Amino acid sequence: MRERTLEALGLDAAPREHPLTYPGAWPTESGLLLGDTYLRLSPEPDTGLDRWPVQCDGPGSGVPLDEVLAGTGAPPVDERTPVLAIGSNACPGQLRYKMAERGLSAVIPMVMARVTGIEAGVSAHVSPLGYVSASPFHAPGRTRDLFVTWLDAVQLEHVDHSEGVFLPEGAYDRVFLPADRFPVEMPSGELLNGVHAYVHRLGVLADGTGAPWTHPGERQVLTELITRSPLLREWFGGTPEEFSAHALGDARLCERGTRLLRDEGHTLRSGLESLVPERGPSAPAPEPPVNPAGEGVPA
Repeated sequence: MRERTLEALGLDAAPREHPLTYPGAWPTESGLLLGDTYLRLSPEPDTGLDRWPVQCDGPGSGVPLDEVLAGTGAPPVDERTPVLAIGSNACPGQLRYKMAERGLSAVIPMVMARVTGIEAGVSAHVSPLGYVSASPFHAPGRTRDLFVTWLDAVQLEHVDHSEGVFLPEGAYDRVFLPADRFPVEMPSGELLNGVHAYVHRLGVLADGTGAPWTHPGERQVLTELITRSPLLREWFGGTPEEFSAHALGDARLCERGTRLLRDEGHTLRSGLESLVPERGPSAPAPEPPVNPAGEGVPA
């Protein structure tokens, strides 16, 4: 399986270690992340994911997914949660990196699905990880291919923590996208009953026309931001490399940059706020983005 290693497939780099590669390399097909390898997962028409064959040793060597999972001691498909990957969580190298942080198994089915009503935007947040991450926004009628990751309970809890779900000052909330509003069609033809997704609490950035900005890749994001804002350029530098280096590990500077994005009117609501679970009194919602152009974004 040497040809199916993440390194051989060009999927091994993690944006956590190489910020300017964000959102990282995505696979070109559905597969099973199995530690340092990515095995082809072949959709079967009208067949549940648990029975899709995993090509373990080349063509014709298919073994049902649940059998492969059982052989690794990992939970079966029906004990996993489907989570839509908007940014770097669709990068096998990033998933492997995140699981390794807590010594967890990096055994994760990843299915390329057809998703309607959701687009990958640019979060309204400068991250101390050295990049400006992606976040979904409501895009009625728009359809695109995105990965659905199937996380077991322990993996899901860890990714929740990595996204700040449980923290009052955390970046993301995990929401449930109902199937009647956001259809997700598997390559087998199956329509999922809904998926989860991580939505940034500060909304998304606008493009030059005032509409939500679809994430074009980190270098282009940073190049455009420092072109739009002289103050951002002064604080973070005039190139993507300088921006990322100044942001990396500097939470205070990133907070200033995030406030500036809001104050200069670059932020919009994602249109997914109504799906966010109600927070307790110890976890107040952050200030909403302020931008008159955001009034046209679905709520």
